[in-house]
Amino acid sequence: MLIYIGVTGWGDHDSLYPAHIKAKDKLAEYSSHFPVVEVDASFYAIQPVRNASKWVNETPEKFRFVVKAYQGMTGHQRGEDIPFESKREMFQSFKDSLIPYQEANKLATVLFQFPPWFDCKKENVDYLRYCRNFMGDIPVALEFRNQSWFSNQFRTSTLAFIEEEGWIHTIVDEPQAGAGSIPTVPLAINPNLTLIRMHGRNVHGWNKPNDRNWREVRYLYKYNHSELLEWKNHVLTLSKDTKDIIVLFNNNSGGDAAGNAKEFQEMLGLNYEGLSPRQMKLF
Repeated sequence: MLIYIGVTGWGDHDSLYPAHIKAKDKLAEYSSHFPVVEVDASFYAIQPVRNASKWVNETPEKFRFVVKAYQGMTGHQRGEDIPFESKREMFQSFKDSLIPYQEANKLATVLFQFPPWFDCKKENVDYLRYCRNFMGDIPVALEFRNQSWFSNQFRTSTLAFIEEEGWIHTIVDEPQAGAGSIPTVPLAINPNLTLIRMHGRNVHGWNKPNDRNWREVRYLYKYNHSELLEWKNHVLTLSKDTKDIIVLFNNNSGGDAAGNAKEFQEMLGLNYEGLSPRQMKLF
């Protein structure tokens, strides 16, 4: 059983990097600190194969990627904004972009994170089946942002559906701020992998879509020791029912994700072997 700890994206974690490091060199340096990363660029645009090939070649053999599904596939972007003539073409293009990760055995999972308006109803359940079927044998993780999936009415059915359809359960830590947030459901459903995403607990910043800087405000949070200890206990319990666990810190608006990830790593007594050699911080 392995516990992988990392953060979302590798570009904005200044505490990890030597001064004046070039953007193109950050992933190699990142992989001297952590064994896993979430690729968030793939959410905004399906990435060219050459990008994945570059990233795979810059990281150690045991390094793993969680690749976020393109926003057109999860309903964040709709209609004329999607540069594909059909849903099938869009999905196939995304699948093709994953080939370098697969060939290098570095694809941990693809993360399908659905928007707050993706609620629990039949047409959305049918769409989840479409996504799962199209992705075939590629491991896929499912994250909701609408509370209805875990309401008293649907919770048991949602968890059974995740298991039956072969999804990886994404457990979240996020503010409890109404319909656009979901509770922490610390259950390991897939025997191979469980994904945990740490979004912070900034309840006042979570539901501010009209705020010009809402993305920054939403993830402005630093976990304290007792909150991380709570999650240490969750992880140790989950580890009895799943082979691997990936924990990704997404609370980086204030630059806190990498520090919290390091603290959590120490709390669990993890020392990763096979990381990239680290550059010396001379200045």
